[in-house]
Amino acid sequence: MRFLLLFSRQGKLRLQKWFTPVTDREKKKVIRDMMALVLARPPRSCNFLHWRDLKVVYKRYASLYFCSGLESQDNELLALEVLHRYVELLDKYFGNVCELDIIFNFEKAYFLLDEFLMGGEVLETSKVSVRVSMEEADALQEVFLQEASAVSV
Repeated sequence: MRFLLLFSRQGKLRLQKWFTPVTDREKKKVIRDMMALVLARPPRSCNFLHWRDLKVVYKRYASLYFCSGLESQDNELLALEVLHRYVELLDKYFGNVCELDIIFNFEKAYFLLDEFLMGGEVLETSKVSVRVSMEEADALQEVFLQEASAVSV
């Protein structure tokens, strides 16, 4: 997987993760092209596209599109399953995740993604392990905030 993008139906980018080095200019062009391609498609059309030398796999969940760019040898169905697993992880953590959860807690969404994917490959297949990592990170953050507030008082 080369990249993962989350954007709204209105064309607002909510999350982006790049697994290969790309210049900022190229990133902007890819994002613009992905939004134009995906948002223009009819609702009942296939979730797989070819764009340049990449396969594009996307899926709409509520008001967000989850879009990934794959190498030509990658499996589209597996990529669709990876997108679905990420949505399940978000849903489990936030409890019926919505676009506002991603907007206001983007660092948590990125942390979940980093626990699940590394270098464009699935790192952890267990939802339980990812959830435990999130709980530990939240507990650590809470301890840090308590210590910081105790020092400032």
